[in-house]
Amino acid sequence: MYSLSVLAKLKNWKYIYYTNHIPSFLEQNPQGNYKYALENNMQIIIDKDFDVDSLEIKDNQLLINEGGAIYEASYGLEILAKEIEDYFKNKDSDKIKVFLPSGTGTTALFLQKFLDIEVITTPCVGDSQYLTKQFLELEKDISKHPTIIAPPKKYHFGKLYKDNYRLWEELKNSTNIEFDLLYDPVGWQTLINSDIFKDEDITILYLHQGGLIGNETMIARYQHLFSKSN
Repeated sequence: MYSLSVLAKLKNWKYIYYTNHIPSFLEQNPQGNYKYALENNMQIIIDKDFDVDSLEIKDNQLLINEGGAIYEASYGLEILAKEIEDYFKNKDSDKIKVFLPSGTGTTALFLQKFLDIEVITTPCVGDSQYLTKQFLELEKDISKHPTIIAPPKKYHFGKLYKDNYRLWEELKNSTNIEFDLLYDPVGWQTLINSDIFKDEDITILYLHQGGLIGNETMIARYQHLFSKSN
């Protein structure tokens, strides 16, 4: 939401965001991604019966599906893949793994398309079957899909988990890196409990999920959760 609002503002494009629901508290008290996207002139349409197939897209319009799940995303990810290859130049690709958590899995899918290095991901929305279905929307050849490993336990997308927040804090304190609070904790929980993480011969490149503006609302939600439990 926010990143597209920045691009649209820079390009002087009209940006319309369709959704079927926004929490009433957020709607009345804009904050985080929602607040800053509105400040960038995003127009939001809230319709609980919205059907994306009902939209008539004109030649000068672009429809971007949730999670950026469109083929055009491959252009930028090909550039990222080249940067990763340059970073690991002259190193044994069999000993290198790229790991990232997935929503629609678009990033992981296209990275695997352009990389000889194995790309490993974990589902943060739905399960492995859901993620495979998302892959198939953009690539029918299963042999070209990234490797999927399941989280150590079921995490419901957007739900707060105290162990995720504590891991997020631990990572921030030990690495001086602030990670996203929605996807990255599930990614790290999955990675540190996996066999590849325990293999000292393997070099793992973890891809940060960005989205730190969204942490404003996530941290507020966690503070409320911890205050209720004290």
